Amino acid sequence: MMDDRTIIPLDAETKVIERPDDHKTELRLWLRLLTCTTLIENEVRRRLRDQFDITLPRFDLLAQLDRTPNGMTLGELSQRMMVSNGNITGLVDRLCEQGLIVRRPLPSDRRVQIVSLTAEGRKFFRVMARENAEWVGEIFADLAARDIEALMPLLAKTKASARKARRNGGAS
Repeated sequence: MMDDRTIIPLDAETKVIERPDDHKTELRLWLRLLTCTTLIENEVRRRLRDQFDITLPRFDLLAQLDRTPNGMTLGELSQRMMVSNGNITGLVDRLCEQGLIVRRPLPSDRRVQIVSLTAEGRKFFRVMARENAEWVGEIFADLAARDIEALMPLLAKTKASARKARRNGGAS
């Protein structure tokens, strides 16, 4: 006879709870953050796909361009989105085909492309952004304002700690 654990896949956080002595508190925190992030991201991805037929990376690229009315170079987009130039090029190609963004050469260096939203792209993005804000509100609906206010500085401290570890190359 099989027990329930062989039938129902467990997330990493649940696995840690079953064997708490095998992991540090920091690892349990990391897994909790990762589980939350994955759950939220998957729900946003699903809703973007179902309601707008768009991927999260395309939405993110449009969001970057919405913040910069004069456009951005592919390199700037790559840095902001923390992905390779190759990934950006593919996203830009598909969004250009959809008529949501345009490319134009940089006047001072025609080898460099500036990417910006079309009027249609800006309108489409802003409709999606409003919906996305509603979805995020729904996702966090069970958190009181004071819970969110308490989490924000703790997450800022977590972010700073992660950046420090990255700068130090993992040295303790």
